This record gives sequence, C-alpha cells and structure tokens, in this order.
Amino acid sequence: MIITKYPQKSDWKNLVQRPTLEKQNLKSLIAEVFDNVSKNGDEALRFYSKKFDSAEIADFRVSRNEIETVKSLISNDLKKAIQQAKSNIEIFHASQKEPINKIETTSGVTCWRESRGIEKVGIYIPSGTAPLFSTVLMLAIPAKLAGCKEIILCSPPNEKGEINPTILYVAELCGVTEIFKVGGSQAIAAMTFGTETISQVYKIFGPGNQFVTTAKEMATEFGVAIDMPAGPSEVLVIADEQAIPAFCAADLLSQAEHGADSQVVFISDNQKFFEETLNELKSQLQNLPRKDLAEKAIENSQFILVENLSEAFEISNLYAPEHLILAIENSEDWTSKIANAGSVFLGNYSCESAGDYASGTNHTLPTNSFSRSYSGVSLDSFLKKITFQNITKQGIQKLGKTIEIMAEAEGLFAHKNAVTLRLNQINQNN
Repeated sequence: MIITKYPQKSDWKNLVQRPTLEKQNLKSLIAEVFDNVSKNGDEALRFYSKKFDSAEIADFRVSRNEIETVKSLISNDLKKAIQQAKSNIEIFHASQKEPINKIETTSGVTCWRESRGIEKVGIYIPSGTAPLFSTVLMLAIPAKLAGCKEIILCSPPNEKGEINPTILYVAELCGVTEIFKVGGSQAIAAMTFGTETISQVYKIFGPGNQFVTTAKEMATEFGVAIDMPAGPSEVLVIADEQAIPAFCAADLLSQAEHGADSQVVFISDNQKFFEETLNELKSQLQNLPRKDLAEKAIENSQFILVENLSEAFEISNLYAPEHLILAIENSEDWTSKIANAGSVFLGNYSCESAGDYASGTNHTLPTNSFSRSYSGVSLDSFLKKITFQNITKQGIQKLGKTIEIMAEAEGLFAHKNAVTLRLNQINQNN
C-alpha cells in the first residue's frame, strides 16, 4: 500500500493517478475480433468461444427449457434475497419517471418533452470467478421500466457451454427477452453488428475487463451507444475519529476483492484512527477467500492522512471516485462539498455493498475519474427524450418576426421564407 501523510497540495494530482493498465496491442486485437464478427457472424463467435472460453457452442441462444431447469438450482433463501433487491431497485428507478409538462413559452407556442424507451438494448454480464447476477437486476429492471422492446443479454459460458444458473434465473425474472452464451469482446461485436442469431442493438450496457471495455469504446465508432466509459472498480473512504476502523477496512476490501486492478483510497484527518484502520485492514485481509486478488489491489492503493476534512474533500473531488463513503460525523452536512462521485454512502452503516446489491440505487457507475462528467446508470439511461411543439396562428404571429430577423442575420433565407409564407397567408385571410 502507498501511505502518504500530510501531502502538499502540489502533490495531490500525483496521489490521485490511477495505476496504468498495459494496453499493448489491445485495440488492434479488438479491431481484429470486430472485423471477423462483422464478416463471419456466428462462425466467428464459435471460433472465439473455443479459443477464449474452451466451449463448443452449437446454439448461442439459451432455450426456455434451460431457463426452467436452472430454477430448481437456486436456493429459496437466495430467491427471497433477489426478490427484495428487485423490489427496492424497481421502487427507486420507477420514481425517476417524469410526467409530461407542457409549457407555453409565448402565447400560442406550447413546448413539451416525452420519453421513449430505446427499442433495442444489449446487456453484458461478466461471469467466471464472480458471476455478477446483481448487475442483471441493475440493468434489466430499468430497461423494462423504460419500455425497451428488446432486451438481450450476453454472458460468457463455462467449458460445458453453460451460463451461470443465477444469471439465467435473474434474467428471466427481470424480463430479459433473449439470452446468449457468448462473452468477451466478441459478444460486444455481436451486439454491435448483429449475427445470424444475435440481434444488433442500439445501446450496450454492462461492466467487463479491459477487453470488454475497449470493445464497448470501439462499438461507438459503428454507431452504437454505450452506457459510459468504464474501468476497474474503485472506492474512496473519508473518515474522521467517530468512524469505526473495522467498518472502513471492510469497505476498502469489498472493492479490492473485485480484482488486482481495482483501487481503494482511504483519507482521514485523525492519525490514531488512520493507524487503527490500517491494522484492521491487514487483519481482515488474511481471512478473505479472494485474498490474493485483494492484496494485489491494496499494493497499488492510496492511504492518505490530511490536516482536515476540507482537504479530504478537495482530494476526493480531484480523484472523482466511483463510490464515495463518508464515515464522518454529520455526514449529510458535508454533501454540498461533493462535486464528483458516482454514488455516495453516508454514515457508518451505509456500506457500499448495500448499493451493490439491494438498497435500490444502481451500481453501474462511472470509474476512472469519469464521474466528473458522467452519471451512473438510471432510468434515463434507457430512454430517449423527444421534444414536441405546437404553434397556433397566434403563436407564429407572436414569434414570426423574431425568427425572420434571426434567419436573415444568419443568411438562411429559406428558413425565413418558411415563416414569411405563413404570416402572409394569415394576413391575407384576415
């Protein structure tokens, strides 16, 4: 771990630099995958499934029978937990629906905006050592609430050509329309171009490793939107003397166990608490099943002792974390100091794990400092906003002269004429 005590302001920028991932030849490799999938469709997907997942796939589509079969494999306790999480996520995201609000900007000129669900969306769900079925909840629920007509899901199969049972169960529960056994950058390419089996989509959502992330970025070059730029998971904890060392250490490790490239940042203005938290972190680390991954993440993570909480918030805003935990007294009183963060957790009992699973907020969030300019996934992420206007005779008479003058000033006389013709017709009829 990297420990820094009372850094000078001139050093803060260096403290918040993320570890650089090696991306040698990564874009060229992904470009090769995209080219192959665009030209050869399912044949290319079978090639990459064999190469990367050691799986022989005859049919990429998950059948109804496969979905029904896995339901018995999910324990009742897990089903109840998933149902409670689903309910909370639905409640929070349904509250984001906006009523239609018609505004008369000038007499006879009425403007408003309506939402429409993106017709075809793709969801990518990583599997492997940590099958993220919780991400299915976070993406499929708002997609369904938004009214997306096609919600397709891709997830990598195991060597037997099977998708994790819980991912299948949650996908069916949340209304995913089709599920496909394909992973990695080839899945992103399939959703970008479409194949004989997999439909092309208009927007792609979901986390993934650097191959998936680079593939999503490349998808935008072919006219497909993505939820946001993404990178390794991260958390920043700000703590004062009233925080609980064991809680802070657990929160830091909950992010570190995601992977060796995850990053945690701990900032405190109290030296005694700072040292106690470091000791607690070392102790808890020894008992983690994913100790090796967490340990590597901790090696590249920052632990910073500052003079006061104002400095802590300045550093946090500079870092722009995915998750921000305020383990400080009267934490809500400090929220106005937050300029950049994906999701914020207030007080000693608001663990980041709650947001990951079941509190109701979305855990698909901007990383790698993108919270400076991006929001996390919400209902709006699955919607388009269409503006409408209805202008009466009175309205065009009120507004017409303004439009004519502005259009003429820009040299766009056809624009001006579109108004002039209408005004002349009204005058003639009068």
